[in-house]
Amino acid sequence: MNIKDNDGVLSQADYSSATAVSAAANYIMNTAEPFTHTYRTYVRLRENGSLTLKFWHSNSVDSTWDQGQEATGSEPGGEWEIEAAYIADGGLVPDGTVTPGSQVAVTFAGAGSRLVAPGECFWSDAAELELPEGHFLVFTWTIRTLKPGKSFPYNVEDMLVSGYDAEGSLAGNETAEGFTESEKLLVAPSYIGYKKQVAKKLVFLGDSITQGVRTEKNAYTYWAARIAEGLGTEYGLWNIGSGWGRAYDVATDGPWLNKAKQGDEVLMVLGVNDLDIGKRTADELIGDLTHIIARMKTANPAAAVILSTVPPFNFAEERETYWRAVNAVIRNNPPAGVDRVFDIAAVLSEPSPLEHRIRPEYMSNEFDPHPNGHAGKAVADAFLAWYGQTK
Repeated sequence: MNIKDNDGVLSQADYSSATAVSAAANYIMNTAEPFTHTYRTYVRLRENGSLTLKFWHSNSVDSTWDQGQEATGSEPGGEWEIEAAYIADGGLVPDGTVTPGSQVAVTFAGAGSRLVAPGECFWSDAAELELPEGHFLVFTWTIRTLKPGKSFPYNVEDMLVSGYDAEGSLAGNETAEGFTESEKLLVAPSYIGYKKQVAKKLVFLGDSITQGVRTEKNAYTYWAARIAEGLGTEYGLWNIGSGWGRAYDVATDGPWLNKAKQGDEVLMVLGVNDLDIGKRTADELIGDLTHIIARMKTANPAAAVILSTVPPFNFAEERETYWRAVNAVIRNNPPAGVDRVFDIAAVLSEPSPLEHRIRPEYMSNEFDPHPNGHAGKAVADAFLAWYGQTK
């Protein structure tokens, strides 16, 4: 049984997530004046060839950024307008251009533009595209804000894909003229779906570690992307990892949790930011995880929940104590509703008694405990071996 949600991705059951790239929103555009701007994003799809694509968008912030000064989890976006949107063949190199003659207009209930209401979720119409093997899909849209202040949500982490932006209405332009390469500015649909029947739809819910932050741009070496590749296209995979996200954001039962509820199976990798910037205790974090799982099971009792241990993040003192306590509970007495436990910490951690620290060779750099691409391979290999035994 699937949950009934006319605004969610389940309302298009014959579509599956086309990419392992996360477009979860952790920030919101906030400007002193209204503006019109064009955003162009290049993504590798899980399959190329003759494609039928649809796009779903949620006009809300998923997770809190920093301490919430600028953006908080479940905060609705403002009112704004999509002036025009296109998909195209992005070629072999994501250089800001599109293959001449390949652009296809994306429409919404037959219209080329759409006014977006605060907090709204909506689908595009289907669009057909022939995408040669090895080529990027490029999505371009022009967005117009209607007043000063907060407008559309986006992701502000380090870019994992190539993106370009330009002032004005340039969505229909095939050249890179006027565009500059984007930094910390991923403005893309929440979900890129392609017409594809799959055996199972997996959702990966987590923070920047799930998103893949600090791995190489356009390389898809983070573990969620590697798992998608390893599972093959028989399985759908929607990555909703969000930088600086925390379990208490999900526990509000807002837009981010609604995304997670769309899966037949959900892998939860949360807790690093709760213990770090969130300053949660072990009991508070376990309470939030328990609440999330209960809400998912209430929405869809048939959905399977995989709970991961909290990855090592070089915690010290009180934070280390809480990290150890939470992982002991997850391993030995997980919350009600958990179907399986995946021990990501065991893959990434140094040997005891330093298991609260990530192995140095897996760090993004000597000061940053975000897992690198080598760690992504180790986690994916471990998950695929484990998943194959238990699925």
